[in-house]
Amino acid sequence: MGKGGLGNMGNMMKQVQQMQAKMEAMQAEIAEKEVEGTAGGGMVKVMINGKNEVLSVTIDPEVVDKEDVEMLQDLVAAAINQAYQKVQEMQSEMMSGITGGMNIPGMNLPF
Repeated sequence: MGKGGLGNMGNMMKQVQQMQAKMEAMQAEIAEKEVEGTAGGGMVKVMINGKNEVLSVTIDPEVVDKEDVEMLQDLVAAAINQAYQKVQEMQSEMMSGITGGMNIPGMNLPF
Protein backbone atom coordinates (compact mmCIF):
# COMPACT_ATOMS: atom_id res chain seq x y z
CA MET A 1 0.00 0.00 0.00
CA GLY A 2 1.46 3.34 -1.03
CA LYS A 3 1.43 6.61 0.88
CA GLY A 4 -1.83 7.66 -0.74
CA GLY A 5 -3.61 4.59 0.65
CA LEU A 6 -2.82 5.48 4.26
CA GLY A 7 -3.83 9.08 3.73
CA ASN A 8 -7.16 8.04 2.27
CA MET A 9 -7.75 5.67 5.20
CA GLY A 10 -7.03 8.43 7.71
CA ASN A 11 -9.33 10.81 5.85
CA MET A 12 -12.08 8.20 5.79
CA MET A 13 -11.72 7.62 9.54
CA LYS A 14 -11.97 11.37 10.14
CA GLN A 15 -15.16 11.47 8.06
CA VAL A 16 -16.62 8.54 10.02
CA GLN A 17 -15.79 10.29 13.31
CA GLN A 18 -17.42 13.50 12.08
CA MET A 19 -20.51 11.55 11.02
CA GLN A 20 -20.67 9.84 14.43
CA ALA A 21 -20.44 13.23 16.18
CA LYS A 22 -23.25 14.57 13.98
CA MET A 23 -25.35 11.48 14.74
CA GLU A 24 -24.86 11.92 18.49
CA ALA A 25 -25.91 15.57 18.21
CA MET A 26 -28.92 14.54 16.12
CA GLN A 27 -29.93 11.88 18.66
CA ALA A 28 -29.77 14.46 21.46
CA GLU A 29 -31.87 16.85 19.36
CA ILE A 30 -34.46 14.17 18.56
CA ALA A 31 -34.65 13.13 22.23
CA GLU A 32 -35.80 16.68 23.06
CA LYS A 33 -38.55 16.77 20.44
CA GLU A 34 -42.17 16.00 21.23
CA VAL A 35 -44.49 14.37 18.69
CA GLU A 36 -48.25 13.95 18.79
CA GLY A 37 -50.16 10.97 17.50
CA THR A 38 -53.95 11.10 17.18
CA ALA A 39 -56.78 8.70 16.46
CA GLY A 40 -60.54 8.88 16.20
CA GLY A 41 -60.47 12.33 14.61
CA GLY A 42 -58.45 13.73 17.51
CA MET A 43 -60.56 12.08 20.23
CA VAL A 44 -57.41 10.33 21.48
CA LYS A 45 -54.08 12.18 21.55
CA VAL A 46 -50.72 10.80 22.62
CA MET A 47 -47.55 12.85 23.10
CA ILE A 48 -44.20 11.06 22.97
CA ASN A 49 -40.64 12.32 22.92
CA GLY A 50 -37.83 11.34 20.59
CA LYS A 51 -36.75 8.63 23.02
CA ASN A 52 -40.13 6.94 22.42
CA GLU A 53 -41.31 7.71 25.95
CA VAL A 54 -45.03 8.39 26.27
CA LEU A 55 -45.42 11.83 27.86
CA SER A 56 -49.19 12.12 27.95
CA VAL A 57 -52.43 10.52 26.81
CA THR A 58 -55.53 12.68 26.33
CA ILE A 59 -58.90 11.01 25.82
CA ASP A 60 -62.05 12.95 24.97
CA PRO A 61 -64.78 11.80 27.40
CA GLU A 62 -67.18 11.34 24.46
CA VAL A 63 -65.16 8.35 23.24
CA VAL A 64 -65.34 6.59 26.63
CA ASP A 65 -68.06 3.95 26.44
CA LYS A 66 -68.28 1.16 29.02
CA GLU A 67 -70.04 -0.97 26.43
CA ASP A 68 -67.21 -0.59 23.91
CA VAL A 69 -63.90 -0.50 25.78
CA GLU A 70 -62.27 -2.36 22.90
CA MET A 71 -62.74 0.61 20.56
CA LEU A 72 -61.06 2.94 23.06
CA GLN A 73 -58.15 0.53 23.44
CA ASP A 74 -57.78 0.39 19.65
CA LEU A 75 -57.79 4.21 19.42
CA VAL A 76 -55.10 4.54 22.11
CA ALA A 77 -52.94 1.94 20.35
CA ALA A 78 -53.45 3.66 16.98
CA ALA A 79 -52.49 7.07 18.42
CA ILE A 80 -49.34 5.65 20.02
CA ASN A 81 -48.36 3.85 16.81
CA GLN A 82 -48.86 7.04 14.79
CA ALA A 83 -46.65 9.00 17.19
CA TYR A 84 -43.92 6.32 17.01
CA GLN A 85 -44.11 6.38 13.20
CA LYS A 86 -43.65 10.18 13.21
CA VAL A 87 -40.53 9.84 15.38
CA GLN A 88 -39.12 7.19 13.02
CA GLU A 89 -39.80 9.43 10.02
CA MET A 90 -38.10 12.35 11.78
CA GLN A 91 -35.08 10.15 12.55
CA SER A 92 -34.90 8.94 8.94
CA GLU A 93 -35.10 12.49 7.58
CA MET A 94 -32.37 13.75 9.90
CA MET A 95 -30.25 10.67 9.24
CA SER A 96 -30.41 11.12 5.47
CA GLY A 97 -29.30 14.73 6.00
CA ILE A 98 -26.20 13.47 7.79
CA THR A 99 -25.37 10.60 5.44
CA GLY A 100 -26.29 12.49 2.29
CA GLY A 101 -28.96 9.89 1.53
CA MET A 102 -26.48 7.00 1.57
CA ASN A 103 -27.77 3.85 3.21
CA ILE A 104 -24.93 2.81 5.51
CA PRO A 105 -25.34 -0.69 6.96
CA GLY A 106 -24.87 -0.87 10.72
CA MET A 107 -25.53 2.86 11.21
CA ASN A 108 -28.92 2.34 12.85
CA LEU A 109 -30.03 4.70 15.57
CA PRO A 110 -30.18 3.21 19.06
CA PHE A 111 -33.85 4.15 19.57
